[in-house]
Amino acid sequence: MEILHTVAEMQTRADKMRTAGKTTAFVPTMGYLHEGHLSLLRIGKNNGDDLVLSIFVNPAQFGPNEDLASYPRSLETDLKLAEQEGVDAVFIPTDKALYQEGYQTYVQLDKLPGHLCGLSRPVFFKGIATVVTQLFNIVKPRVAVFGEKDFQQLAIIRQLVTDLKFDISILGGPIVREIDGLAMSSRNAYLKPEMRPAALSLSQALTMAQEMVHEGICATDVIVEKTKRHFAQHSSIEVDYISICDPSTLDGVAAVEQDSLMALAVNLDKIRLIDNRILKGKK
Repeated sequence: MEILHTVAEMQTRADKMRTAGKTTAFVPTMGYLHEGHLSLLRIGKNNGDDLVLSIFVNPAQFGPNEDLASYPRSLETDLKLAEQEGVDAVFIPTDKALYQEGYQTYVQLDKLPGHLCGLSRPVFFKGIATVVTQLFNIVKPRVAVFGEKDFQQLAIIRQLVTDLKFDISILGGPIVREIDGLAMSSRNAYLKPEMRPAALSLSQALTMAQEMVHEGICATDVIVEKTKRHFAQHSSIEVDYISICDPSTLDGVAAVEQDSLMALAVNLDKIRLIDNRILKGKK
């Protein structure tokens, strides 16, 4: 397994792969790998003959007072897991490699970031779009894999690839959950045992919402209100958003008539947790 740190090294390798006719599949991450990341690597492995992983905690996507400095890191363990999954190369750039002195170019979408996480994290998706654009130009993949847990991020990257004419197929990987239903996330490392019941309320709320739709309760304001009451059972939860929306545009819908995205974000003692589910509509 190759480990590369500079842009020049990675681009030279990428050019060699293309010249050799290899299809590079790419999984960008911020590290602290868990089973969710590993599932994306397996999708990449099955959709290319060269598998590249990147590990980079992107400073451009963190706002003031967010957890950039404390974001969990485990490089040695990450590299062992990557090798076990058959990764061919790992790109680990420094901050200065991607944001050199005098850097001033950012990529920003008009509409999709104006929903969900983008409302409370105004710099987040500009940072995501910028770093992903850079990584695509450095790694030069034919396929890239992103998790559906970050549904809005996946939608934004698909739009970015369409708008900027990248010759890259974007694949989504299903949410991987822990045995009790909690969506896997690197930030789960922050959770203390006594916080678990509150954390589990997200997946429980999504299941409850789908049951309501099955029972014929499709009005989104009713589902949202019941979800609020569900979260209110846990005093440590601060709700950021409860949204039921069109999966393509992320615009809110009045009723779950067609398949609709239900997306949740809460802060649990300053730990940000997100989850989502496609609610199966009646039609």
